[in-house]
Amino acid sequence: MAITAALVKELRERTGSGMMECKKALVETDGDIELAIENMRKSGQTKAAKKAGRVAAEGVIVIKLSADNKQGCMVEVNCETDFVAKDENFASFADAVAEQLMNSDAADVEALMQQPLRAGEAGSVEEARQALINKIGENISVRRFVRFNTSGELASYKHGVRIGVMVEAEGGKVDLVRDVAMHIAATNPVCISEEQVPAELLQKEREIIEAQSADSGKPADIIEKMVNGRISKYLKEVTLLGQPFVKDPEVMVGKLLAKEGVKILSFTRFEVGEGIEKKQENFAEEVMAQARL
Repeated sequence: MAITAALVKELRERTGSGMMECKKALVETDGDIELAIENMRKSGQTKAAKKAGRVAAEGVIVIKLSADNKQGCMVEVNCETDFVAKDENFASFADAVAEQLMNSDAADVEALMQQPLRAGEAGSVEEARQALINKIGENISVRRFVRFNTSGELASYKHGVRIGVMVEAEGGKVDLVRDVAMHIAATNPVCISEEQVPAELLQKEREIIEAQSADSGKPADIIEKMVNGRISKYLKEVTLLGQPFVKDPEVMVGKLLAKEGVKILSFTRFEVGEGIEKKQENFAEEVMAQARL
């Protein structure tokens, strides 16, 4: 049977797969579109597995909050390219994952992947992920999430789709807490207060400062004062309460919150792809390689 453009188009529309993939499937089944769909579904998991090793460092951050600001979640869903991150199918999947997470008791990503993507529908998050990989042609992963349940109040801020922040506070001023979330998105503090700075991080910074000061030629007691002064400055720079407020740099965040009677209990900041080692592509070499095929 002749494999017509119309037949390929129909298979593409029904499966969301690429043109060459559809044409190959139709050739293998001698134009039997139903058998082609069945075969493509059977091989779906294998195709998804082949793409699993590819680096997915683009994507989106999705945030959900309950109407009373007592419950919330934030999830990072990754893909390989910025182009796919803007795809409607990818965005819909990421939003559905976050919606499921709001009603989930999953302790980790692995457990979440086994739950239904949408309440009342068949198919797990993992099955939907594999189907989307086959449709879009890129590796896709649900990387991490955080959930909040509080007796205080939650506020969030998103910078585009790449940076998300959720803040848990008490004091009743959600608008101010939302401004603090925006501040955290911009400054990326390590923690809330100086007491929470990890000892190993502080020790590493002290060693660096001491090494930089060792060749100054100054007396030991002066060097000690220099080191302590720089450590004090460092602690202010990396802690939320010690930083100048982004909307009014004349005011420290800690003093602003104290004045307004707001206490920050915790926060989480996600940035798409942070910590993922991205493959460095040489576009010129890639074009030459394609030209030699």
